[in-house]
Amino acid sequence: MKKYIFLDNSATSFPKPAEVYKFMDYFYRNFGVNPGRSGYDLCLETGSLVEETRRMLTAFFNGKDPNRLCFSYNSTDALNLIIFGLLKEGDHAITTTLEHNSVLRPLHHLWKYSGVEVDYIPFNRQGFVDPDDFPRKFKKNTRLVIVNHASNVLGTVQAIREIGRRCRERGIPFAVDTSQSAGKIPIDMDKDNLDVLAFTGHKSLLGPTGIGGLYVREGIEIRHTRAGGTGVRSAQRTHLDEYPYRLEYGTLNVLGVAGLNAGLKWIENKGLQAIHEQEMKLTTQLRDGLKDIEGITLYCQDNLIDHISVFLFNVDGLDALNTSTILDVDYNIASRSGLHCAPLVHEQLGTDKIEGAVRFGIGPFNTEEEIQIAVEAVKEIVAFQKRKTG
Repeated sequence: MKKYIFLDNSATSFPKPAEVYKFMDYFYRNFGVNPGRSGYDLCLETGSLVEETRRMLTAFFNGKDPNRLCFSYNSTDALNLIIFGLLKEGDHAITTTLEHNSVLRPLHHLWKYSGVEVDYIPFNRQGFVDPDDFPRKFKKNTRLVIVNHASNVLGTVQAIREIGRRCRERGIPFAVDTSQSAGKIPIDMDKDNLDVLAFTGHKSLLGPTGIGGLYVREGIEIRHTRAGGTGVRSAQRTHLDEYPYRLEYGTLNVLGVAGLNAGLKWIENKGLQAIHEQEMKLTTQLRDGLKDIEGITLYCQDNLIDHISVFLFNVDGLDALNTSTILDVDYNIASRSGLHCAPLVHEQLGTDKIEGAVRFGIGPFNTEEEIQIAVEAVKEIVAFQKRKTG
């Protein structure tokens, strides 16, 4: 059997570091109980790991108070807490056409059912939004600006520091979806002028699925939209107001926290910059191998400055699903085709009319050899398509 080449790391990083698998197994076999619910040793050990991971993530994002690092199931879950907890009827929000459905759908729901106004900032031909476009949309009732830090479709990294500065000057809360960027490039709550960020653990933070969270800056309060158990002050009828309990409900995914803890330690040992440089080296190799081939369309890949290792393309005359299927069946290469849960990106590109595009997502365990195999595979698909249509 041929070696399987995994180039769908933008959906979920795979494989994880060996340390992640090993620690998850060790932790769950020895300490897989509820944290903070009782005083026995196993419970205390589990709670200690949860709090250590809060501190690690807070430092990773340069936050100030670990208690304001709240765990969720993933970034979609965290973004729902943020959006529904900050917006209400009569409010106005600003976002971009780069967003994932984890932002688009909650905003659409609030527009449809609560009358929340929403403006969408488009991206330019290179895949970037202009920070100066945001103040032009500010209104007296603007209560949230929310932006995808790194596009899961184009790989472009937005100038969140500049967008955040403009929001801070007007006192408008600024939230960032770091699903693709956390674990690839630095994110700084203070320097980037962030009020809230959402993250997921199963992508570039190299943890398992089912774990994510949000960090909320002091001075920003997110309303309760849920209620439930916390294991603290159980006689109180209302959900607790203090963080992290304010935005955590029921038993945490402690196995997910353990995996995230190990993933973070692997990243810190390897070095964020070293990981990003290696991934972008491979992305450049991929781009350079395909850019001059007649019969391939690349999207926003002319300049890879301010990019992460996400690569979007189409084979002319072949729909994306067929290209992705051929890569899988004939070449053992995993890719992702379609609209990538970001329909407004494809609408702006025009690829929505041709069933989307093919995405390669490069991760820390991909190699130059694998990228060269992918380049040759795409070349062969293009050549076959030309013979078939010519």
